[in-house]
Amino acid sequence: MTRARSTAASERGLLDGALEIAADAYPGLDRELQRRRIDALAEPLLRQEVGALGAPAQAMALAAHLRHDCGFRGNETDYYCPENSFINRVLDTRLGIPISLAVVYIEVATRAGVRAAGVGFPGHFLVRIEDADDVVLVDPFSSRALTRADLEALLASATAGKLRLEESMLEPTPTRHVIARMLFNLRNIYARQADHQRLLLTLDRLVDVLPEALEHRRDRGLLCAELGAVAAARVDLAHYLRELPHAPDAAEIERVMDALPQPSASTLN
Repeated sequence: MTRARSTAASERGLLDGALEIAADAYPGLDRELQRRRIDALAEPLLRQEVGALGAPAQAMALAAHLRHDCGFRGNETDYYCPENSFINRVLDTRLGIPISLAVVYIEVATRAGVRAAGVGFPGHFLVRIEDADDVVLVDPFSSRALTRADLEALLASATAGKLRLEESMLEPTPTRHVIARMLFNLRNIYARQADHQRLLLTLDRLVDVLPEALEHRRDRGLLCAELGAVAAARVDLAHYLRELPHAPDAAEIERVMDALPQPSASTLN
C-alpha cells in the first residue's frame, strides 16, 4: 500500500465530539469519567511501550488488547441500535459499530503513543495506524488489519462494485467529518423510528458541525414544517433557497413554504 499524507497522532476534539453526542441521549453524563475510562484502557499499552514499535506491530498490539483483553467487538446482533453510537454505552457494553469503536481505538492508541486517525472509508469506518515508514488500516469492528485485497472486497460489498479503490479513500478524515458521520447514522435511525424529537436534535447538531452542507438545514426546515414549527421552518427553508436558488428541489421547497400557515395578525408588530 502506498503511503498517503501523514496526520497528527490524534485529531483534537474527537472524544469531545463523541461525548457531546452521548450527552444528548444521557443528560448529566460524567464526561471526565468517560475520559478516565479511556485512560485506563490505554495504561497497559503504555506500560508495554507500544508506541516504540512499528505500525504493523502497534496495530496488532492495539487490536489484541482491545478485542481479546478488553472485549470490544462489533454489535452484529443489534447493529442499528442507537446505543451503538453513544461512546459511554460502547464503553459499558464493549459493543459498537465501526465508527464508535474507531473512536475508542483512536483515543486509546493516542494515549499509548501511537499515531492513529479515523478513515471515512465508503460504507465502513476504519482506523489508520502509521509510523515513519508504514501505514496499516484496521477494521475496528473485527479488529483485523486489512490488506489491499481486503479493502477492495470491502469497497465492492459497500458500493455494489460501483467504485474503485483510490488512495484518497484511505486518507485521515477531519474530526468534524467523523462527528458528522456519527450524526448521520443517528439521523437515519431516528428517521426510520419516526423519533422526531431526537431527529430534530440530531439535525441541529449536523447544522452546527457542517454549516456548509445545506441539505441538513433543508431537512431541519422540512421537519419543523411537519411538526408545526412554522417560524423555524421558514427560516431554514428560506436560507436554503437563498443559498441554492437553482437546487433540483427548489420548486418543491417553494411549494412547502407557500403551504405554511401565514402569521396571524395578532402576532404582527
